[in-house]
Amino acid sequence: MKPITKHIFILFFSLLFLNSFKTQAQETDSLNLSLKQAVQKGLENNFGIRISKKDLNAAENSNSWGKAGLLPSVSVGANQTNRYDNSASQFSAGRDESYMNSLTPYLNLRMNLFSGFSVKISKENLEHLQSLSEGNLQMTLENSIADIINAYNSVLLENEKLKVTKDLMQLSKDRYNYILMKKDLGLSVSYQVLQEKNSFLTDSSNYLTQLMNTQNVMRELGKTLGDNNIINYILTDSLEIKDKNFILADLENQMYENNASLNIQYINNKIVENNIKLAKSSLYPSLSLNAGADHTNSMMKYNTQSSTSYSYDAYANLALTYTVFNGNNRKRAIENAKIDAEKSQLQIDELKMILRNNLYNLFEMYRIRKQMLKVAEENFKAASLNLEISQEKFKSGIINSFNYRDVQILYMNAAFALSQSKYYLLVKYNDLLRMTGKISEEYQ
Repeated sequence: MKPITKHIFILFFSLLFLNSFKTQAQETDSLNLSLKQAVQKGLENNFGIRISKKDLNAAENSNSWGKAGLLPSVSVGANQTNRYDNSASQFSAGRDESYMNSLTPYLNLRMNLFSGFSVKISKENLEHLQSLSEGNLQMTLENSIADIINAYNSVLLENEKLKVTKDLMQLSKDRYNYILMKKDLGLSVSYQVLQEKNSFLTDSSNYLTQLMNTQNVMRELGKTLGDNNIINYILTDSLEIKDKNFILADLENQMYENNASLNIQYINNKIVENNIKLAKSSLYPSLSLNAGADHTNSMMKYNTQSSTSYSYDAYANLALTYTVFNGNNRKRAIENAKIDAEKSQLQIDELKMILRNNLYNLFEMYRIRKQMLKVAEENFKAASLNLEISQEKFKSGIINSFNYRDVQILYMNAAFALSQSKYYLLVKYNDLLRMTGKISEEYQ
């Protein structure tokens, strides 16, 4: 088998396998996947989201008055005493034996009646901790949505590149067959045939390489969706550009109000401020209640005589305590809590500055990407027209194979640049949505 025939056979076998796979995939409805379906599927399977939901469940369980210390503690139990004595008798020369047994079941109630409003403050902190878990879940959701969208669009990008390389390979194949026909008619030389052969094999190699890249990003999409099976999805959406004119001032206000990271920092700041109140609660006296009841059954045996008895007891005791001095530890705790609050506010101010700077950069990059897309569209239109004209010129002999090959490469670069411009514009668009807390509304 000649080398060129061997290469063509391998190429055609690969194309036949690919077309067979695509036909089989299209016949399976479950393989069709839109962007919203991908987001829904990914959010259901994402491990980070599932873990964050468990954290939220734990925070909801902890957010109760019992956890804060308002409700009493009730306990029941029983005490048993067994005692045996053998001692010298006081009334005779022998020894006396005695045995005592008692059983005391009891009920006890302990309750904090007042501790400087610490119960109320603790309950507020538990509510803030629940809100913090909700904020962490929201941030995980937004990050996961962005990852899913980027993975989905990456497959669309590589699919568009695959189509371009396939079209160029087909053009090279047609041109190679055309040169072979001219050679058979004596109108072409072997040098031209070799040139077209090399071009055809190069385009075939580019196509197979791009096919591998497309399959790699498809597997990456499956991993992002949490799919254990390797599935070649048929993506039903395209790299659709949403021509939206953002207003920077509106974006900034939305960011300060909805940004997940900033909202988490706000909640942390509330907890830190409450810790100041919690530290100050130690300056107040504390009042507690200790109440209960017990019933004692006892039996005593002394030598040969025995007796039984029982008793009931009930009590309700109040305890008022106040710490007069503990080495100024309370004062230091209050001062440290105030320092933590100041640090928290500084962290908020720093985060705002960082987010504001990132927002301005993203906004400017989004505007530039829109302009770059327009340039790429015009460049692709010109390259497409140039390729069409050059194809006719090549067949008529006005330009040679080198000139035509240059036009082909320009077309491929222009097509790739257009696809990449759409992809990167969508990335910046979604980054703006995520920073302003609007990405969940857009895609859920």
